[in-house]
Amino acid sequence: MSEKVFLNDKLVDINRAQVSVRDSGLLYGVGLFETMRSCKGVVFSLADHLDRLFFSAQSLNINISYTKEQITDAIYQTLLANYLGDARLRLTVTGGIMSEEQNQRKSTLLVTATKFHPYPEQYYQKGATVILSSFKQNPSDPISGHKSINYLPRMRALDIARQKAATEALWFTVDNRLAEGCISNVFLVNSSVLYTPSIETPVLAGVARKTVCQIAIKKSIQLIEKNLFISDLLEADEVFLTNVIMQILPVTHIEAHTVGDGKVGTVTKKLAGLFDDFIRQNCGRKPNKKKTKSKRQKSGKK
Repeated sequence: MSEKVFLNDKLVDINRAQVSVRDSGLLYGVGLFETMRSCKGVVFSLADHLDRLFFSAQSLNINISYTKEQITDAIYQTLLANYLGDARLRLTVTGGIMSEEQNQRKSTLLVTATKFHPYPEQYYQKGATVILSSFKQNPSDPISGHKSINYLPRMRALDIARQKAATEALWFTVDNRLAEGCISNVFLVNSSVLYTPSIETPVLAGVARKTVCQIAIKKSIQLIEKNLFISDLLEADEVFLTNVIMQILPVTHIEAHTVGDGKVGTVTKKLAGLFDDFIRQNCGRKPNKKKTKSKRQKSGKK
């Protein structure tokens, strides 16, 4: 069976999917994306992903000519068309064709879904290695803190990390504050207190990051969001990374430096178990398909 993708208003065979050569995403990187996962046919924290997408679109003046309900329907159509329950999904929205007036421009919407493949189990048992990226995050850059499709610097840093047999590369700001990974948020544990860079650093408001913060508050784990520096990173008892694919990924080595005792820490293990539970609970609630279909029919979308 050929893979199906949702492009603009319909499902199409992936080999027949076409985007205009005048699309602003293709020409100038004007667009946003979300990487999501589904479990048992339910997309994890979909509302959070869509809230972030629309917030970034408003902040960057990128028009999205679809409603959240229409995008939700497109996502679930793509899952069903590919017969997937556990999947990795990507939602991409661009600013549309450049030749049209901006207020009349229709955005390009693309949804893809592939079989979910987790990170290697050994990373969770023994911990991963990260490097420190030489690239810097500029708080004055308008796309900082947003998931823009202009992603080449991140992919280049990640490629350098993997050439050095590392899983991730950590970024610092131009004024040397710890920010995030190429594709992840970062947390530290010191004396059982959980630390993470504040959103205002700026860092991406990760959906998994939000989940970890919610779990920590609920379980009375002290959480501090603040400016962090290289000294905080190297003095930490535990370090872990988060995104919705890796969930909670322990870090035991930062280049040649060993984190703590070189083993996955107790706080990291506890949070990882609670995160697993959260996903099972979150994905145990099926979406209201009738409501979604009704809104789609009212909008005239097929």
